[in-house]
Amino acid sequence: MLAAAAPTVPEPSAAYQGRGATWQRPVGPALLSLDGVQTNIGRYHILSDVGFDVPSGAVTMLLGRNGVGKTTTLRTIMGLWHARAGSIRFAGEKIEHWPPHRIARAGIGYVPESMSIFSDLTVAENVTLGAVSGPVSQQRLDWLFSLFPQLATFWRVPAGHLSGGQKQMLALSRALVEKRRLYLIDEPTKGLAPSVVSTVVSAIRDLKLQGATILMVEQNFAVARALGDQCVVMDDGRVTWRGQMSDLADDPELQTRLMGLTGDAA
Repeated sequence: MLAAAAPTVPEPSAAYQGRGATWQRPVGPALLSLDGVQTNIGRYHILSDVGFDVPSGAVTMLLGRNGVGKTTTLRTIMGLWHARAGSIRFAGEKIEHWPPHRIARAGIGYVPESMSIFSDLTVAENVTLGAVSGPVSQQRLDWLFSLFPQLATFWRVPAGHLSGGQKQMLALSRALVEKRRLYLIDEPTKGLAPSVVSTVVSAIRDLKLQGATILMVEQNFAVARALGDQCVVMDDGRVTWRGQMSDLADDPELQTRLMGLTGDAA
């Protein structure tokens, strides 16, 4: 079952309310498209015929119960797991056989669920590793520090000394240090205190207001409701529903049927 709503999560503005019950692209055409994607991990068949679009300039939430294949979907897009069948198109190019470094250089930033922080490196060195196109601009750093002031405080400190919330801020900053064409963000609020959740949500909303394209996995439905434009729901390695985030947010019965949410959690 998805986590209960944190009271500090801000409500979405009227500008991001959905407009109708069908799968729409209110901002732009698909930047990323999955069609018939199947992924195995060892002898386990994890994804079965996964297909959906991520429209440009919008936040698409990837939702579902634990263990249904959401993280595997992101890792498959990023080339960390290879699709056994199906196609993944990014900006019109088929990328399902590309190695991860080529996908990253094509303009996809990835924030893994595990954070994957290098504990022995400083905060500065961790952030710099995310700059695949060249030196980090001071303007971009200033923006990151405005989102996460604690990173400036601990800039020269080994990342292993940070708290869990600070490490998540660092993981986000490493993906945000350059402007990407697409951001894949996996459960950014998982296990965080409510005050840190609010900080993370505000940062992603700021990114959204800049017109970024984001595909995001999130277990906190209040966060999904606050940030999402579109929504894709998965179960047992398949897509079971897709549509406007507001349509799912406004339908408790649908939430229960698709994800097992109760009234308290939604």
